[in-house]
Amino acid sequence: MNNGILKYCFEKGCLIDKEVYEVLDKLGNTEVAKKIIESLTVQLNQKIITKTILGKYSRELQQITQSNEEKTTIERICINLGINIEITKKEQILIDQKNAEKVMEATKVEILEIKEEGIEIIKKGRVKVLNSHINKERKVTVPDFVKHFKIRYQMIKKMLQERPELENLTTINKLSMKRQNVSIIGMVLNKRITKNKNIIIEVEDPTGKINVLINSNKEEACKIAKQILLDDIIGIKATGDHTILFANEIYYPDAIVRDKVRLEEDESVAFISDIHVGSKLFLRENFEKFIKWLNGEVGEEEQKKEALKIKYLMIIGDNIDGVGVYPGQEKLLEMPDIRDQYKELARYLNMIRKDLTIMMIPGQHDSVRVAEPQPPIGKDYGEPLHEIDNLLLLSNPCTVEIGGNTEGGKGIKILMYHGASFAGIINEIEDLRLGRAFDTPTKVVKHLLKRRHLSPTHSFTPYIPNETRDPMVIEHTPDIVATGDLHKSDIDTYNNILLITGGCWQSTTPFEEKVGNHPDPCKVPIYNLKTRALKIIDFS
Repeated sequence: MNNGILKYCFEKGCLIDKEVYEVLDKLGNTEVAKKIIESLTVQLNQKIITKTILGKYSRELQQITQSNEEKTTIERICINLGINIEITKKEQILIDQKNAEKVMEATKVEILEIKEEGIEIIKKGRVKVLNSHINKERKVTVPDFVKHFKIRYQMIKKMLQERPELENLTTINKLSMKRQNVSIIGMVLNKRITKNKNIIIEVEDPTGKINVLINSNKEEACKIAKQILLDDIIGIKATGDHTILFANEIYYPDAIVRDKVRLEEDESVAFISDIHVGSKLFLRENFEKFIKWLNGEVGEEEQKKEALKIKYLMIIGDNIDGVGVYPGQEKLLEMPDIRDQYKELARYLNMIRKDLTIMMIPGQHDSVRVAEPQPPIGKDYGEPLHEIDNLLLLSNPCTVEIGGNTEGGKGIKILMYHGASFAGIINEIEDLRLGRAFDTPTKVVKHLLKRRHLSPTHSFTPYIPNETRDPMVIEHTPDIVATGDLHKSDIDTYNNILLITGGCWQSTTPFEEKVGNHPDPCKVPIYNLKTRALKIIDFS
């Protein structure tokens, strides 16, 4: 026990929480511990030092400290206490300017346009990033959330206005005192079921609010109404006046691919997710076997040919196991330092042949903020990744187009989203909950596409409000949606859109055993862009 720390706290007239004391004690650096205590008590006027106080003032402490070693020590303390450290910069861009030059030279990437909310990149004839989101550092207030929801409403309203079924479309404030047939577009505020099994929803648009009753004898409308979530933006075809509407039909914006794209080049794309490098449960040998197969080093001649056709590899988040993600995680970590985990991940990715373009997004276990949209993995912890020439680090979510050409040839649009909202949607929609959607996650993806939003309800995931556009709205109708998170491999289609949910490269965790999850490790879906043939190869 370090009596020096306790004595110093006594001198400064402050109390220190046992958990914080134990972490400071393990540092073995009394001088840094004293400096942290002095900063909190004298400069920040805190008399009780707890985990919450450290988390609240972690950024201020980093600004007060002088040396990089002290800043790193504060980061390590926060990580050991399970405090999320949000990595922000005054002006963060998807690929920083220094690294952009290196990437452009190595992979012939041409930066088209840097926007406030994102960056568009094109790799000539290969990859075009349609949207990858970033946010400037700024103070967020309540009005920002109001603007965010107004922007979301306008974006999805435009999609719904294209539906010919919504006849006599009007706003709520223009509803007549006389009974009439009308259509409105509104956001769902409340939902309740009456004793007669009818459903009443309260909807609003920028002009007002109104109650809408869905009668239980309208089977189709009632079936849709049961699945309505709060904050859904829907079109309603109804009969009524300015006091109440009686719904006849309910419409979502929905996503439909009319014409499937088939490319001339005989190329394929592979999808993986939830690698969890750094975990004791990481399936190292299986992942190495996958890389060797990808490089055409193992397998029969026909398999080697198929492997070398793969020109794109999509990695859908949770690339490392992280640190401090959940209580007791340190017992399952092979590498307790998050930088070492990224260094090991970079070592694996460097083994992959350089004629293959890798696209990677973060997940909840990566060293980025939890709030969505999550920015690309930064240099602060993932610097080794930035040195890989054929790796594009993108945000979660993002949309890319692969296989097109510079003459305007159409490519395959792929929406990449890790899937943090899945659990919330499954718990709120009865059909998903009873249908064990945790084992068939593509069912959840269908609901996201139908709503054209990746996290429809306010409380499903933490998010950063955006006053110019909602990054979680599915603006571009994708040809493929690739997700992860649930460690369950699943394939399906919806309105000509291919749905792929990735498995994992980690053995069953104690938490998964506790809740009854059944992960699908080491399965890799591979999609041929010319023939549209889909294969799943098992490396377990």
